[in-house]
Parts: sequence; structure tokens; C-alpha cells
Amino acid sequence: MQKEYIQIGNPNVFNGQYMLAVFRLEGYDSSLVDVASEVAAESSTGSFVKIGTATAFSESLDALVYRIDEKNNLVWIAYPWRIFDRGGNVQNIMTFIAGNVFGMASVKVCKILDVYFPPQMLVQYDGPEYTIDDMRKYLNIQERPIFGSIIKPKIGLTSSEYAELCYDFWSGGGDFVKNDEPQADQDFCPYDKMVQDVKHAMDRVEQETGKTKVHSFNISSSDYDTMIKKADYIQSVMKPGSYAFLVDGITAGWMAIQTIRRKYPNVFLHFHRAGHGAFTRDENPIGYTVPVLTKFARLAGASGIHTGTAGIGKMAGSPKEDVMAANHSLRLYSEGDYFKQIWSEIPEKDADLQLAIQKEAQGEDYSNLGYWRITKKMCPIISGGLNPLLIGEFIDTVGTQDFITTMGAGVHSHPMGTKAGATAVLQAYEAWKQKISLEEYAKDKEELRVAIDFYTKHEVPHPDKQV
Repeated sequence: MQKEYIQIGNPNVFNGQYMLAVFRLEGYDSSLVDVASEVAAESSTGSFVKIGTATAFSESLDALVYRIDEKNNLVWIAYPWRIFDRGGNVQNIMTFIAGNVFGMASVKVCKILDVYFPPQMLVQYDGPEYTIDDMRKYLNIQERPIFGSIIKPKIGLTSSEYAELCYDFWSGGGDFVKNDEPQADQDFCPYDKMVQDVKHAMDRVEQETGKTKVHSFNISSSDYDTMIKKADYIQSVMKPGSYAFLVDGITAGWMAIQTIRRKYPNVFLHFHRAGHGAFTRDENPIGYTVPVLTKFARLAGASGIHTGTAGIGKMAGSPKEDVMAANHSLRLYSEGDYFKQIWSEIPEKDADLQLAIQKEAQGEDYSNLGYWRITKKMCPIISGGLNPLLIGEFIDTVGTQDFITTMGAGVHSHPMGTKAGATAVLQAYEAWKQKISLEEYAKDKEELRVAIDFYTKHEVPHPDKQV
């Protein structure tokens, strides 16, 4: 055990100079306190033995184990946030706390369950700039969810075929379309041609309907220059507000996310989390949770991130965890399993901040607080096995309409086609809004009636459905 990293009960960890984290830890042949000291050392200033070249200053930057729960294998560690790159670098934080510690031979279980960012740390990081409120303004949608789609099949369509399905979905009343996460610059669908065809489809449907639409383009690339080239090309073709930049944040990396946030602050930054399950699934002993990933995405400045379907769609994830992630995305004040997070850059006791938190709890607008005081909200993006029949259930579960849906097969597999699938989504929402059963509302709505018949026969099983 490296005793210098163990300071149980140290009250100074709450003085604003520390980022706090809770780990579930277990070693192979070591006590929990031994494993905790090794993880604190490896994830901050140390190694597997005491460092002989340490200085008094370097030792002041040690991570500190300040609480241990032996019964539940839980360890609380405080990290002086001064050890992190002062450029507001989330990649650097993850390298410390979710880097080498995951590969230590002595560690059997190492899962980050929650994190806390003090106001003094939040000041150092970008946070979101372009939010769902900005997208709502562009789309002229005030309260309801933003209804979107992933074009399916995800790969194999030509640029014209892809754009045709965008047109169909938008014609049926949909608002938002995204590239699927693997879509790139394939030979059967050249990227530039795809952007052009989407623009033509969007122009046509906007002229026909009088309603604006949005498309999220995947700009994840093999290198920085290609990613920027894609982003600049989209900007040269599309009109402001009509596009988002999608980045595969796990596979492309945190640097790609923060690069786009800083170079294009006035564009909705869409964080797709493909690959997250390797870290976040509950059965995985090494990694971090969905709420932890979500908190770091907001810190990095994503405008929106996929947060799960709360046990309703096809993706793994419990209602409790996914709803918690959605709250971490949206709310000024959000509660985790271990920490209460206020996304504020001013002290918690500030009267204006307390009034804003009270307004939020009552469902009132608190934007007059002033955005210089807080980290702006991030939008939950919902995908994975949803269909029109599940819209009302999901809204009831998550407790908000402030999200974007991105249904794939939930609209494109509709027996009457994509346009009818989109219309069925809007009809299902109206039924929920008017507190009318889907069956009753569908009596004179053919699109919804056909959707009920079809998707009832193709229900997605989910192990967390009854959680």
C-alpha cells in the first residue's frame, strides 16, 4: 500500500480544487485499500512503488483516496484538477482516470461509477455552445421532441437513394435526419455527392412544406485535415442551421470532438457513442458508466449525445441509468448515484443560481440567469429500436420532451413506406399529447393504424424492460 495516497476523511477534497470520482474496485490478491492506493497513484502522480524523485510540489498533486466502502467495493478518489491539461482537455482527464489503470495486472474490477466537477473546474472547459434550443428556433418547434431518423439500410445506398429517403421522411413530417455512424466516403456513395443530393432533397421539401429541416453529417475521418475538409465542404453547400456535424466520439476520440467544438461553435455537435458498450455495459468490470460518459461529453462541449432508450428500445441500459444520463445532459442540477452536480461556474450558494435551480425544478425558464454563469445544456439523442408505438412510453419514462429521436427501422420498415412511417410518429405523439389511446386515435389515421399492426408483431425484446 502507498499510504501517501490514502487520506480517509480529508475535508479539503471539497474545497473546489478537486474533481471527485467513485470507483468500483477489486483486486486479485490485495485488500481494497491496497488496490485503491495503487489506482490513485497510477491515475495521478505515481507508479507501482513510491517514486524516489518526487518533490514536495509533485506530492501536493497526488490523487487522494478519501472514502472506502469495503462492503460494496467502492472507493472515492479526489483528483487535483490542476494536474489536467489547462487547455480544457477532456482527452487528458480520461488518460489519467480511465487510462493505464484499466490495464493494471493487479486490478480485477475497475469501473468509474460517477464523477463530480466543481465550479472552479467547469470554468476551464468549453461546454456546449449550440444547443437544442438553437435547433428548436431554427425548426420552429417549441415543445415537442425533435423527430429524426437514421437512413436505413445504413450502408449500401447510392447518394441519390439516400437523399430520396431523406426527402420521404421530411415529407412525412420528420424534422431531422442523420448519417448512420459507419457512413463515410464509400465508393457507392461519394461523400461530396451525398451532401449535394441531401441539399437538393432538403430544398425541395422545404419549398413544398414551408418547414425547415436539419441533416446531421458524419465527419469522422482518418485524419484531421480530412475531417476539416468535410466540415468546410458542408458549410459551403448547406445553409446555416440546416446541418449538424456528427463525430463518432469513442472511435474518433475526444480530440475530434473538441476540435469541432472549437472550430465550429455555431454548429450543432452530434456525439455518437458507437463503441461505448465496451466500457459502459453493466456486466463489464472495467470501464465507466453511461452517466459518466455523458458528463464528460457535456464538459467537452457536445451539443447532443446518445443517452439510451431507457429499457424501451433494443440497446442495453436500464431506465434508471439512461434517465440519469438524460438529466446530466439537460439539467442545471442533476443527481447521480453518488454526487449531485450543479453545472455552474459560480458558487452553489449564489442566490441567482439557487433561484434558477428552483425554476428548473418547477419546469420554468431560467435562461435569464445568464449563460456566462453556467455550462449550457446538452441534448439527449434517442435511438435503437424505437418505433411510433413507443414514443409515449419513452416520454413518460424520461420525463421530458427535450430530446431528438433518430428512428431507423422504426420508420423505414413501415409497410406503407418511409413517408408514412414519419407521419405515424407524429400521429403517435399527438395521441399521447391528447391522452388518447393509440388504437382510438388511429381509427381515422391509416399510417398509425398500419404501424400498430406491424410493430406489434415486431416488438423488440429487452432484458431491462421490467427494471
